[in-house]
Amino acid sequence: MIKLKDVSKKYDEFFALKNINLTVNQSEFLIILGPSGCGKSTLLRLINKMIERSSGEITVEEKSIDDIKGEELRKSIGYVIQSIGLFPHMDVRENISTVPNLLKWDKEKISSRVDEMLELAGLDPDKYRFKKPSELSGGEAQRIGVARAMASDPDIMLMDEPFGAVDPINRLRLQKEFRKIQRRLKKTVVFVTHDIDEALLLGDRICIMNEGEIIQIDTPEKMILEPKNKFVKDFFRGEGILTILSRKPANDYAEDIAAEGDALNENATLREVLIKMLITGKDRLALTNGSISWDRLLEIAGSDMDEK
Repeated sequence: MIKLKDVSKKYDEFFALKNINLTVNQSEFLIILGPSGCGKSTLLRLINKMIERSSGEITVEEKSIDDIKGEELRKSIGYVIQSIGLFPHMDVRENISTVPNLLKWDKEKISSRVDEMLELAGLDPDKYRFKKPSELSGGEAQRIGVARAMASDPDIMLMDEPFGAVDPINRLRLQKEFRKIQRRLKKTVVFVTHDIDEALLLGDRICIMNEGEIIQIDTPEKMILEPKNKFVKDFFRGEGILTILSRKPANDYAEDIAAEGDALNENATLREVLIKMLITGKDRLALTNGSISWDRLLEIAGSDMDEK
């Protein structure tokens, strides 16, 4: 879907990116992770032709971006940034329909798409359609930003710390909601963050960078359990196991044994099971399709470590 071959970006004598080789697969949620100044955002801007690379090749859907005009490429790729970038003089409907208007969709199709995107973002169209950005909370505005990026139904979305300015409670909700949307719609997402928990929660794979270079690309589980070097190990600080449990739906590990008490939500994760057990002191909790025990939870949490 997206390929970078020997891509570098140089400013005078400073290399922002050095010989980057990276393939983003179709429908993949790829996280670009690393400390500030490592080249994460530069990489996104190169893909989107917002800046020009110094060397190397970039292809999108097997076409060289050199053969595509920048504005045409950007019409086909959704782009979301931390500051949201909603146009303050436009209402929500006008903001979401920006790219469809540029693509000259008819008015009826645009109107239908705006309502569809608002519903997908969990916002009532009748309530939010004509609101101005100044009337939105930070979390609502961020949802509108994501809805706008998805309005033209792009196959690819580039996201640069899109939830960084949102408070922690709404941020976690937005992360989970967007992950569900991405899985359902099978979008290819390249997502920049410096937040370890966010990376582990969302990514199919993580590409960790430092000083303009790729250090390791792997699944979140392997990144935690099999760090390539001391930099990767120190970056995760050994704190990733709990977040890995957040990626695992508890119902996938249910045992066919009855348990007392109300069942946990069908979307509950193994991390939520662990927290509930620690709070209540129970060694078995009811799930919607069975139950799970403390011993089973420890077995799952330790299985990857045992395999290593």
